[in-house]
Amino acid sequence: MYEYDFGDGWEHEIVVEKILPPEPGKRYPVCLKGKRACPPEDCGGPWGYASLLDILQDPGHPDYEDMRILAGEDFDPEDFDVEFVNQELKTIK
Repeated sequence: MYEYDFGDGWEHEIVVEKILPPEPGKRYPVCLKGKRACPPEDCGGPWGYASLLDILQDPGHPDYEDMRILAGEDFDPEDFDVEFVNQELKTIK
């Protein structure tokens, strides 16, 4: 288990499915696949994120504009960019 942002309740279960020998010249860690976009910072943990997603589905909601700003104009909760994730992983020393 990995807890991100202590206090907000983001708990992630990381499962090692297989350990392979390292490939020469390949930098690790590397992400092979994933699902969905990373939630915006400070959105209130899993419950706040669920609320944000509900509000973003309803442009008539009174908090829609504020949540659109919080999430970012291009935010797509279904998007996952494995190339971006691997670029970020390269910054880990």
